[in-house]
Amino acid sequence: MTTPLWAGAELVAAVGGTVRGTGPGAVSGVSIDSRSLSAGDAFFAIRGERLDGHDFVRGALEAGAALAVVENGRLDEFEGAGALVGVPDVLGALEDLGRGARARTQARVIAVTGSVGKTSTKQMLELALAPSGPTHASVASFNNHWGVPLTLARMPADSAFVVSEIGMNHAGEITPLTAMVRPHVAIITTVEPVHIEFFGSVEAIADAKAEIFEGVEPDGHAVLNADNPQFGRLRQVALRRSLDVRSFGIGHDCDARLLTVASLPQGSIVTANILGTDIGYRVGAPGRHHVQNSLAVLLAAKLAGADLAEAAAALAGFSAQAGRGKQDVLHTPTGEAVLFDESYNANPASMRAALALLGQSMVSGRRIAVLGDMRELGDLSEELHRDLAPVLAEAKVDLLFAAGPHMRALYDAVPEECRGAWAERAEDIEAAIVESIRGGDAIMIKGSLGSRMGPIVKALTRRFAGGASNPVHA
Repeated sequence: MTTPLWAGAELVAAVGGTVRGTGPGAVSGVSIDSRSLSAGDAFFAIRGERLDGHDFVRGALEAGAALAVVENGRLDEFEGAGALVGVPDVLGALEDLGRGARARTQARVIAVTGSVGKTSTKQMLELALAPSGPTHASVASFNNHWGVPLTLARMPADSAFVVSEIGMNHAGEITPLTAMVRPHVAIITTVEPVHIEFFGSVEAIADAKAEIFEGVEPDGHAVLNADNPQFGRLRQVALRRSLDVRSFGIGHDCDARLLTVASLPQGSIVTANILGTDIGYRVGAPGRHHVQNSLAVLLAAKLAGADLAEAAAALAGFSAQAGRGKQDVLHTPTGEAVLFDESYNANPASMRAALALLGQSMVSGRRIAVLGDMRELGDLSEELHRDLAPVLAEAKVDLLFAAGPHMRALYDAVPEECRGAWAERAEDIEAAIVESIRGGDAIMIKGSLGSRMGPIVKALTRRFAGGASNPVHA
């Protein structure tokens, strides 16, 4: 028999709620979205900017929700619909449940933040820790003021390891989240000029990322990128918090040091020294950035008490996800082409990493970059877009398709023979891209979420499916 996630009475006590109607029974999950709710879930009717969860309470209960957590003032609206728990504030109740889950667990907790690579590092950690015990991790990019407490609230009591991704785009956002998570190990993957529109300097971004140290448990660890210019600044903050500071990178004095790397089309073969132990392993997705973050993963796993050899072996199972580097084969009339889907988001650092990956790809045709605007760069936007021109040249990009007003600066900066097409909107270059692709090409698509590059990915995989989209397996 499966152990319930929460006993009904335990959940009510954790959120400080008032029961209306039939007392809630066992709860098997926690949901804030009635569309993905499973029977037995507790549904939290959070009021958002666009939607009010209370509008979906009846539907959630009819779909089999074990109970619905609603605002006290609205209990009467749902009388007789099912088990109800009234609270003053539903989001606050979810936060309380997350704190309750954290308080009852004996798991070792690892938190991940950084300008780039949070989600992929979280995915690698989940793989690396699983051989050493039951591991719970946030799904997708659940790293904000909703996602972090929801991840904690869904944590089984018998978890041995927990991985929480924590994000931000303003100062002060990480502080309350890390206080809920209370990690034993905190990783900062890197600090780059991401969301710089809201900060003014990279140093201010580093200070905001360093807020993660405020919630680290006593005698906890800070895992930092020694190859990043902000390493010294972050290290000083961690030391002031009396944390054990550990580093990863290429330097001889790094606690997790890269020794060798061989890049392959579907991954990398790596040797590294982790806390004095030499180890060889395979990362199952291509890209130097994944290799770099694998050092942080193995270092954190070792510090959290996981088996290092098993953690390293597990990284062969890592694969890039849709929008984050997933590869697909396009079946064109003149042969197969390869598509790199990096459409989920973009900033200067991740754009450089994606273009480097395109440059490493073995092609018999052309390397084609399809790039959308990088958002939230403020007054530096035009400069940071234009600065990608030498990166394209180094990656031997043959053809650039660009979308968005900021990306015009890059389009104008590349040689004329490299220019495919530019338009204000991504949808207006879609037809030109489809017409251009030939067998042997490698196409990389990337842009900030708001630049809407994802539909171009879907258009290409649909147009050149050959019966179905075919992932390039690691």
